[in-house]
Amino acid sequence: MKLYKKDPEFYKKVFTLALPIALQSLITIGVNMLDTLMVGSLGETPLSATSLANSFISIYQIFCMGLGMGASVLVARYWGMKKAAEEKNSESDAEKASTALKQTVCLMIRLAILLATLFALATLIIPDKIMRLYTDETAIIDEGMLYFRWSVPTYFFLGLSLVSTIVLRSVGQVKLPLFVSIGALSINLCANYILIFGHFGFPRMGVAGAALATLIARIFETCAICGYLFFKDSRIRFKLGNLFMKTKSLLGEYIRISIPVLVSDGILALGNNSVAMVIGRLGAAFVAANAITSVTQQLSSVVITGVSQSGAIVTGQTLGMGNKEKTQQQGYQFFGLGIALGILSGLFILLVSGPIVNSYKNLSAETCGIARQLMYSISFVVVFQAINSIMTKGVLRGGGDTKMLMLADNLFLWVLAIPLGILIGLVLHLPAFWIYAALKSDQIVKTFWCAIRLRSGKWIKNISTGTPS
Repeated sequence: MKLYKKDPEFYKKVFTLALPIALQSLITIGVNMLDTLMVGSLGETPLSATSLANSFISIYQIFCMGLGMGASVLVARYWGMKKAAEEKNSESDAEKASTALKQTVCLMIRLAILLATLFALATLIIPDKIMRLYTDETAIIDEGMLYFRWSVPTYFFLGLSLVSTIVLRSVGQVKLPLFVSIGALSINLCANYILIFGHFGFPRMGVAGAALATLIARIFETCAICGYLFFKDSRIRFKLGNLFMKTKSLLGEYIRISIPVLVSDGILALGNNSVAMVIGRLGAAFVAANAITSVTQQLSSVVITGVSQSGAIVTGQTLGMGNKEKTQQQGYQFFGLGIALGILSGLFILLVSGPIVNSYKNLSAETCGIARQLMYSISFVVVFQAINSIMTKGVLRGGGDTKMLMLADNLFLWVLAIPLGILIGLVLHLPAFWIYAALKSDQIVKTFWCAIRLRSGKWIKNISTGTPS
């Protein structure tokens, strides 16, 4: 098996899926960067508050990503099964695959609404306790609570648009979510300008304005994406009435394949927030510096994110068509893409780190110094992060190896990265470069584990359409 192979059809398919996903991720990051830049102009306290409040909101977002990506493993596989059945003129098999598709989407949406309700209630009832998990600075807590107060409805719109987008991508519908994100970015930009700073007769709302602007953009996004899925899509053909369909026949398979992804990403989100809690106790300067660099890291990883999701889709569809040998070879090619994209991302961070840090005019010299150290550390870590992201979030997940990934993701994070980060940052007080490297050490170790797992071939799992009820 080769890491790099002359296979134009494969690379064309990967990047046809990956580039629209990457552009959409870039736009989403643009929304976050707008909030960071605009709120950052208000000072370090509002910037730190919104950054830490969004750390909690990101737990929900990662839960939804896990929910959507878990469902996409099944959706991509069933979509491949359906196409294979249609090519063979097997109407019964095509119908089974189509029904399983709809059942998967139904279960996913029900769980997304349940998760949104739980997070909205927590944010509404105990915002002060949530903020105290990240910091003990009263000014930051107060600003964070204000941001939370305006963010409660956002969970429902964010969750529905996110999981529906992932499902549409899994059957090759990648352009619509991109266009919708462009619209959402434009809306968020205008709303930020008006509401944060109080233009055109509106009151100056500060961090509350940033939260409200994000909510408005999410409402637009949800109406467009879900409207298309429920009323226009001709591939999945999921209608509003399907929300009440029976799903018992697929429940066992859904739990076996999808729920480990949800659990894995959920626990991983808690782990990442434990990292944020460590960072929060390193002082406001470190928190602000991390907020700046996290956006840069996301910018450098947009293509990696696209290739990761296209990896899950391509792998699932290829296996759905019944070609395991081709899937194994594609796995090696995705690993090679991870190496190449990781190196390019690292170089990108080194090139843009200076201009990005210098663009924040109201930050202290200490914050800027920490940000530069973090940039250097990220440029090293991202090489490994690119490889294991494409493998764990893409290829291995698309192969159905979700239980093993659940164990590996969380073992390396909780046993290695978090304890090492606490030791380096809170006990030894080493420079920011080493603190970040320690907090991301799981990414380095997991890369080697991915190579071993890929070579074993054990990551390719069989998936059924469920037992008829």
